[in-house]
Amino acid sequence: MFHLDSDRESIEIWLSEYFGFSVHLKQNLELGFPDDPASPGPTVISMQTLQAVARWYSGMTLVEARNRFRTNLELDVPTTFWEDQLFGTADQLPEFTIGSTVFQAVNPCQRCIVPTRNSSSGDITAEFQKTFLKMRSQSLPETVERSRFNHFYRLAVNTRIVKNQMNGSIKIGDDCNRSTE
Repeated sequence: MFHLDSDRESIEIWLSEYFGFSVHLKQNLELGFPDDPASPGPTVISMQTLQAVARWYSGMTLVEARNRFRTNLELDVPTTFWEDQLFGTADQLPEFTIGSTVFQAVNPCQRCIVPTRNSSSGDITAEFQKTFLKMRSQSLPETVERSRFNHFYRLAVNTRIVKNQMNGSIKIGDDCNRSTE
């Protein structure tokens, strides 16, 4: 077992030798290294949404959809694409709670190339993005803020944890409640 602080140098040497180029490990305990620095909180999606997306592709399972989209928090709610109601216009940061933690919904998560590939083999799923764009456009709930979609290759919600809520907690089974303010 390695410990980053005490074994950093030996880990960097091993990785550098393995990859054949210089590797340096960096750590940011305050913010981490999020894909989107404006929304460094967890991504949120519903199980029902992942099930719906899996049905867009022959043979895809819920587990495979989870592996491809890699969201941090999965909700069990009654409606497919329920999480799309969490975000507002670009100048709004609507709040919602899970357990005792208050989040701000920043925007719909723009996806990368990873979901286009089988999570076990790495094989590319033919027409993945084309199918996704078509189906996502068709399935976007009418109540969703469409101005947040400059394209439809977006799924899940990027969030921030409200600053004074950093010590909140969530656990399996906690409800998700949208703020009505």
